Amino acid sequence: MLSARLKARCPSARALGVAELPGHELRWHKRSMDGSGKCDVAPASSDLAVFGVVYEIDADDKPALDRAEGLGDGYDQKDATVILNGDVVTASIYFATTTNPGLKPYTWYKALVVAGAKEHGLPAPYIASLEAVEASEDPDRTRHERNMRIVSAAGRLDGAKV
Repeated sequence: MLSARLKARCPSARALGVAELPGHELRWHKRSMDGSGKCDVAPASSDLAVFGVVYEIDADDKPALDRAEGLGDGYDQKDATVILNGDVVTASIYFATTTNPGLKPYTWYKALVVAGAKEHGLPAPYIASLEAVEASEDPDRTRHERNMRIVSAAGRLDGAKV
């Protein structure tokens, strides 16, 4: 969700707005190659919803995004019906194919997700639910510091909202 992170992968990325995916919930159970949990949207009761950001990207950027997201290696892709700016639209989403409910995200990954949510003004209760997720420290301190620099930079660029 964080614009800076996505634009590093897909320079053409342009946020179209905050979207709601009804009947789903956010889980942090996608098994990552680094051993932590990453985000996934999973079907849930109709009273739940996942909030996120819909981006438009050039077709030339799609292969880089697929590689970064692990399409075919932990994530697959499908179309989903979301509510974007009051309109019902179809958006492409990645969903986890290999999950483990016991996984936790690393603190830097959770911080990236929260920073993206704040950058785009997702609903405050939803942001609070993201902040409440239990996370663990990454034993790879270099990776932790590299990703936390992205979070810090996003906060400075966004008027310190992060």
